[in-house]
Amino acid sequence: MERRKVLVLNGVNLGRLGVREPNVYGNVSHAEIADRLVSVGASLGLQVEVRQTDDETELVHWLHEAADGEIPVVLNPAAWSHYSIALRDAASQRTADLVEVHLSNIHTREEFRHHSVISAVASGVIAGLGPLGYELALQFIAARR
Repeated sequence: MERRKVLVLNGVNLGRLGVREPNVYGNVSHAEIADRLVSVGASLGLQVEVRQTDDETELVHWLHEAADGEIPVVLNPAAWSHYSIALRDAASQRTADLVEVHLSNIHTREEFRHHSVISAVASGVIAGLGPLGYELALQFIAARR
């Protein structure tokens, strides 16, 4: 049986996980999270591809790729969550589930982080559960086949 492809897309500064504000984001690196998600995805019958970019345009193109291919997405837009209308418009074109994930609880942080422009076009939102949030998003996608 062919595994369903899922893109896990991470935005700006998430490549710095493990060294960036470990008191907020923890000590686990992006590479460690990516390896774990590929493994968890395989156990769920998913083919998970994890990508990270600090280039907003690249992330928009990846969302277009997912929409064109009817590929589910787990998206951590990072800081772009709070103001990128371009990213929101790309996410709104989704043709499969899109789950927005935040490692930290954006609602307990600075006021400007309390609102996400992505949430209104997502299938669901997970915030504040650290890397486990990605795994739960994959479980949701696997259950929706």
